Amino acid sequence: MDFRQFLERLDKNRELEIVKDKLSPELEMARKINEVNKPVLFENVNDYKVSAGVCISRDVISDYLGIKKEELLSRISKAVKNPIPPKIISQGLCREVEEENVDLEKIPILKHYKGDDGSYITAGLVIAESPKYGRNACYHRLKRVGKNKFAARICDRDTMAYLKEAGGNMDVAISLGNTPSALIAAATSPAIDVDEFAIAGGIEGKPVELVKCGNGIAVPANCELVLEGRINGETAKEGKFVDMTGTYDVVREQPVIEITRITHRKNPVYQALMPGQTEHRLLMGMPKEPTIFNAVNKVCKCINVNLTPGGCSWLHCVVQIDKQDKDDGKKAVNAAFEGHKSLKMCTIVDKDIDLFDPEDVEWAVATRFQADKDLVIMPNQKGSSLDPSSCCMEGTDRKATAKMGIDATIPFDMAREDFEKVVE
Repeated sequence: MDFRQFLERLDKNRELEIVKDKLSPELEMARKINEVNKPVLFENVNDYKVSAGVCISRDVISDYLGIKKEELLSRISKAVKNPIPPKIISQGLCREVEEENVDLEKIPILKHYKGDDGSYITAGLVIAESPKYGRNACYHRLKRVGKNKFAARICDRDTMAYLKEAGGNMDVAISLGNTPSALIAAATSPAIDVDEFAIAGGIEGKPVELVKCGNGIAVPANCELVLEGRINGETAKEGKFVDMTGTYDVVREQPVIEITRITHRKNPVYQALMPGQTEHRLLMGMPKEPTIFNAVNKVCKCINVNLTPGGCSWLHCVVQIDKQDKDDGKKAVNAAFEGHKSLKMCTIVDKDIDLFDPEDVEWAVATRFQADKDLVIMPNQKGSSLDPSSCCMEGTDRKATAKMGIDATIPFDMAREDFEKVVE
């Protein structure tokens, strides 16, 4: 099932909000996306349709995969461990139409907030290939800086390593209108030589079909829109932009991608994503849950992990364990921080607590936790650059933070029945 087929299924199940009014990509669509807070399709947008929210909840994502939301972590974790290599095919729907001229201003790229410094692609997968590392697909927000150029926010991770190996100039392709499997896989941050589309195949349970662009980069065959281009050594200012925390990131000088060719499906659907909101947080955070899960499972029996929406799906998590030893709670705290280095607070709960229910988690803290015995504080730790309350570590440009772990599990040396919630 490709992106368009999933939209059709959401519509059939009455889970898709259809907007027929003509709204501007300049703030108006963004306001509507926030207002409906569900999958949405704008039908009246000149030569395009615009969609957002196809990964706005665990329920929507699990519906796409045909599983329960409680099984998502297991499915992603297995896919990371057992990727299925993609299949290169000769033709794909994403190449049905080739634009005669490159004009990014004809694409309904959204401006999301009043304070944004321009219009940004937010749901695009930037794909690069390297003789040394293989294929990489990941997210880079892309600020339109002309009819044929983007300023790309490229962190010092895999894409930057590819770029350095290429000597500062590199062909890329930007894919839009991708399936939830591809979107999730692109956020998993595996080893540099692991193909994210192989992880997408593991999530799907079958190989993902790719087709080669004119510049040789392979992209999802049935995605909606492909922008072929090259990182050319030029730079431009990027920002301000609202990040996962819902606060503005800083302005930086960033690499420019020059777009050389645009291809798409007939009647293309442009895919948008609201920065700093639910879909953004879920897509970025949920693929990190298996790394926490695997780390905690090394020290005790972990059942599930939830990077919580209130913690920006990045900084706070709840870890559910089957406690077998008196020290399992604190072991789980330390392991969780090892599993996700950006984590700032984690709460450990027993298997009878619903980790997706904030009220149930708070009840566990209220009835099973004592700060003088069950609180773990770790000062001066490496923090997340996304956390505006963190500060620079002395003598470096790295962010520092204090981390907190809460062991809200039932004390091992006390009668369990005294802590269990009474249910009629």
